[in-house]
Amino acid sequence: METPLSPAPLRIWVDADACPVVIKEILFRAAERAGIETVLVANQWLRTPPSRFIRSMQVAGGPDAADDAIAERVNAGELVVTQDIPLAARVLEKQALALNPRGELYTANTIAERLSVRNFMEELRGAGVQTGGPATLHQRDRQAFAAQLDRWLAQRPR
Repeated sequence: METPLSPAPLRIWVDADACPVVIKEILFRAAERAGIETVLVANQWLRTPPSRFIRSMQVAGGPDAADDAIAERVNAGELVVTQDIPLAARVLEKQALALNPRGELYTANTIAERLSVRNFMEELRGAGVQTGGPATLHQRDRQAFAAQLDRWLAQRPR
């Protein structure tokens, strides 16, 4: 009698090039607490705490190398932490979840609008309009991120 194959364990993927340090620290604590593999992907070497659950993956340089590596490897149901809206769209297409460092969960209902706004802002910058950078990450953003992460961890299959 054969035993059914159990599904591969879920992972957290982190688009680490632009991920704030405080968000990485939240992820490190969660990885240890929940015993979940967390992979930081970047085009540079990253220091990670010694852990059997946390690792980094360095990819070749290039504008979308880390995004491509994550999109190729992510599985349905896994979580990707990213601020990159095109990556979030690719992740959603693979039935995975995408969460930004401010605690906003990207969804199929919101991603088209987010892509449209992103493309519009990129056009403005291309035309020389100063659009400014992202707002400062506040305590409420960190709390929102931690709450969404905890929800995902609690809902994942064991």
